Amino acid sequence: MTLTRSMTVQEVIDAAPVSAYQWRVLACCFLVVTLDGFDTASIGFIAPAIRQQWQLDAAHLAPLFGAGLFGLTLGALIFGPMADRFGRKNIMQFSVAFFGLMSVLSAFATDMNTLTILRFLTGLGLGGAMPNAITLTSEFVPARRRAGLVTLMFCGFTLGSALGGVVSAQWVPHIGWEGILILGGVMPLALCVVLWKALPESPRYRVLKQYQPEKVAEVLKKITGKNYDDVHFHLDEKPAEKGAVVALFTREVLPTTLLLWSVFFMSLLIIYSLSSWLPTMLNSGGVDLQHAAWVTTAFQVGGTAGAILIGMMDRFNPYWTLAGSYAMGAVFIVLISVSEGSLLAMSLAVLGTGIGISGSQVGLNALSAALYPTQCRATGVSWSNAIGRCGAIFGSLSGGLMLSWNISFSTMFVVISLPAVVATLALVALRFQHRHTPIVAPRITVLSE
Repeated sequence: MTLTRSMTVQEVIDAAPVSAYQWRVLACCFLVVTLDGFDTASIGFIAPAIRQQWQLDAAHLAPLFGAGLFGLTLGALIFGPMADRFGRKNIMQFSVAFFGLMSVLSAFATDMNTLTILRFLTGLGLGGAMPNAITLTSEFVPARRRAGLVTLMFCGFTLGSALGGVVSAQWVPHIGWEGILILGGVMPLALCVVLWKALPESPRYRVLKQYQPEKVAEVLKKITGKNYDDVHFHLDEKPAEKGAVVALFTREVLPTTLLLWSVFFMSLLIIYSLSSWLPTMLNSGGVDLQHAAWVTTAFQVGGTAGAILIGMMDRFNPYWTLAGSYAMGAVFIVLISVSEGSLLAMSLAVLGTGIGISGSQVGLNALSAALYPTQCRATGVSWSNAIGRCGAIFGSLSGGLMLSWNISFSTMFVVISLPAVVATLALVALRFQHRHTPIVAPRITVLSE
């Protein structure tokens, strides 16, 4: 009688060290989010050149930025379910090619209306690329190192954003804003060729869509170096009974969906309200614009440091780690409100805010990928990011509203701290919602039949 081993895909990945093949997948996804960050950030840096060339006032730039955010939101809503249906690799490749092509076409826009439409279309592609990079990375790495490796991959976005600023500042005088958009489009189009050759489809997705067993074994062999010719692979979860979108709202998953959306919305609300309005808020509190710019830089530095620290949450309970980080962020936001008169105290408070809030946002992406089953993981991650973008839009508007209402310096930051408190409570509730779920997926005994 022939014995056939039955194993889960995650069991195989968890039992092996991280291989060169998995690092290749991580590198591909890192490059995707790097170019995503470059394209997302560069528009802000080239905006002054666009304004000068077309003789616009500042108000004309608002639709341009808003169109990009709206495109990001809609792209996440559209391409998440498509990735669960047609494959993570396929949709990520399409998203990267689409935003690259739209960026190139944007360079040939002759008026603001055309550029705004093309920026919206670019945002659609950007909205589909990043969540699928998160999903694909999370499905290729062992559970014990998922948060750290997803966080490492996501640091490409920060690097890309920084490169967008440096390249724009150095090259706009030589190649114009059009050249920056062409560069931001040609690089993703070139990357698509690399992704087509070097990036495999997720093994979990292959099992979900009932690929031929040898197709699943082929990928896992490249990860572990072992043969799985006599193995039947299955997923460590119930078979899919509903579509990816509907699955987010089933009785079992709905509480997770709503709580996770709450955290994403509140987190990006804070990040975008501070990123957009912190210099102006500090200036209204008596800090000159030059020093306000330096203090605001501490927020970005803190975000990078926080992402590195949060990346170690694999060693701890991720729910309590993130809840504690958001709670710390809330405290530091309040400390900004009482730091008037001391630039050092204000800078330290802003740094702590960046560590607690921006750092947690990176860890939150890793957690979201772990909370959803394979059949709706790309949809869950993408839609969570879309809800977060709604918070970003609200945050971008809220700072201006508070300033227009002449709210006091201290009151503004107390108000901004409240979403961090809500995020903390939502994460605590998530922990209790998943109190019976192992923090790290357990090793599953190999069965014979």
